[in-house]
Amino acid sequence: MHRPILPVPIDPNDKPIIWTVSISRLFDLFRDIMLEYGDAATIEPINLGFEDAVRHIRERLATERCDAVIAAGSNAAYLKSRLSVPVIIAKASGFDVMQALARARRITPHIGLISYQQTMPELSDFQATFGLDIVQRSYVTEEDARAQISELKATGVKAIVGAGLIADLAEEAGLASVFVYSAASIRQAFDDALEIARFTRIETNRRRPAAPADTLRARHGLNDLRGESAAMQRVRQAITLFSRSPATVLIQGETGSGKELAAQAIHRESTRARQPFVALNCGALAESLLEAELFGHEEGAFTGSRRGGHAGLFEAAQHGTLFLDEIGEMALPLQTRLLRVLEEREVVRVGGTRPIPVDVRIVSATHCDLDQRMREGRFRPDLFYRLGVLRMTLPPLRERPDDQVELAAWCLKNALAAMGLRPHANLQAELSACASLLAGYGWPGNVRELRNMMERVALYLAAEPLQALSPGLLLAVAPELMRAGAIAPMVVTSAPVESLAEVLARFDGNREAAAKYLGMSRTTLWRKLRGA
Repeated sequence: MHRPILPVPIDPNDKPIIWTVSISRLFDLFRDIMLEYGDAATIEPINLGFEDAVRHIRERLATERCDAVIAAGSNAAYLKSRLSVPVIIAKASGFDVMQALARARRITPHIGLISYQQTMPELSDFQATFGLDIVQRSYVTEEDARAQISELKATGVKAIVGAGLIADLAEEAGLASVFVYSAASIRQAFDDALEIARFTRIETNRRRPAAPADTLRARHGLNDLRGESAAMQRVRQAITLFSRSPATVLIQGETGSGKELAAQAIHRESTRARQPFVALNCGALAESLLEAELFGHEEGAFTGSRRGGHAGLFEAAQHGTLFLDEIGEMALPLQTRLLRVLEEREVVRVGGTRPIPVDVRIVSATHCDLDQRMREGRFRPDLFYRLGVLRMTLPPLRERPDDQVELAAWCLKNALAAMGLRPHANLQAELSACASLLAGYGWPGNVRELRNMMERVALYLAAEPLQALSPGLLLAVAPELMRAGAIAPMVVTSAPVESLAEVLARFDGNREAAAKYLGMSRTTLWRKLRGA
């Protein structure tokens, strides 16, 4: 088996991150070969092309890291001119072309070779030596390629050699096709991507030595708090305002309403954005473990303590932001220690005596009623006022009906893209027809629950790509929507699934209109019709 040229990283979090982008049969070749590189890089296939791929990648790059993108042909050229991340173009070698022509010759002596942007004049000797009748063409756009294939067919060409798009279009036109890329060429593209990714990481670390590790970085920004309702506009305005101040921030809101997203956005908009963002759930650890995690400990402070001691999260977040989620769950003795750190701006490790100065901004969050907890004596009022110099309350999803369809569409499109699927062209309209169902539900899990529900819907749509997202289908997938009490009872049945023939009949045989309705390319529709 071919071996990647990079050594296997020891730390899995330090692996290069590579995305492959393709929409034709190249997708399958990428997917097969990426398995060989699983130890050397984190690789994700994206089954999108051109503008759809650019939009998807740009949105993800706002919150995620990608070291390199691999694509081919016209798709690669389109991405390369529009993305900031390095784009490695997978190229067919001369040996690939010769092998492909040899396979085509076994089918017919009348062969067409269509390549992106320019022809290959060096093939003239090969053509003369082997007595091949090769007609070469180049293309720039899909329509250009389609026209070239029509012309070649009219001249008597019986087989077409080219990349995935060309092969698909050739078969759609009733011609034999030979795919030009070999596994060896795609492996070379992966090797090149790994080299570029390693170089990019080295240069980034050299130029930005103070940048925090990925595990201490805020991955979400202001744009991730989606929604155009008045409530969400106020939230974004508050984040922008709070980011200008070094004061503590207390974020209140129900479970799943986006409290950590808001905290990360405050950090990324602030002057501390290039420094660490450290998050801790105060309700997830026992009191003794939480104390050592927050303040650190000296060697021998307790049974099982780390040799040489251990720095706590206050020290890890130095010059950055420490996010204390579920602060209402913190035990009273720890509340006292936390208040002292906030007042003195120094921390003493468990089992130690030496104060360590810290410069950390505290952002905390809770879904609890802290006023009630203070009345019950379970939360210190002085700590409450110290933590909540600036305060923000996130609105629950049920109070944002105007945002629900947009959020559902966003979550569903991302869930489909994660499975390598493209959404229907009329997905937004289909979700709008379900607006009353969404608005009538209480959403106890808020946006997190909506996201999980849309992932469930995506699985059903993937299983039956031709079915529409109707209210009936949504209720079948998410029966909890029926328990809202604000909507009339409905008969829950599976949505009728149209066959390809029925869709074509709806558009009088117009494949382009049918493909647009189904949210797929004409070539994909043609392949489905051929396999039907």
